Amino acid sequence: MDYPDDFIHAVLTRTKVIALVGASANAARPSHRVGEFLLTNGYRVIGVNPGLAGQKLFGETVYADLASIPDEVDMVDIFRNRDAVPGIVDAALARWPDLQTIWMQLEITHDAAAQKAQARGVDVIQDRCPKIEIARLGL
Repeated sequence: MDYPDDFIHAVLTRTKVIALVGASANAARPSHRVGEFLLTNGYRVIGVNPGLAGQKLFGETVYADLASIPDEVDMVDIFRNRDAVPGIVDAALARWPDLQTIWMQLEITHDAAAQKAQARGVDVIQDRCPKIEIARLGL
């Protein structure tokens, strides 16, 4: 996927709160490392993982699913396999009518789910990592 740098820059600078779907408490897992990086770079990161629901991660309560998060989020960052993406996108669109961004991590793409989100006015980034993009763009 090819995205203009100014588009990625705009997404990352307007985003303040991120729901990290597939968050892990294991520091060796990519989702944990990315969540920690985002946290240290000023983002509020809310973990989503049914196995960790009710626990604290990134200084926040972890939720079983997107529908359970009581707060508004700007971005849903997906660390799940592509088969899970349509359900995650549907849940995100149902939960937050004003959601700004769906972000799919490296090697995760789903064109139909992306098109559905874009039709609702949501920006979509696929097969990219915000940690890598923040470093690359010097944010």
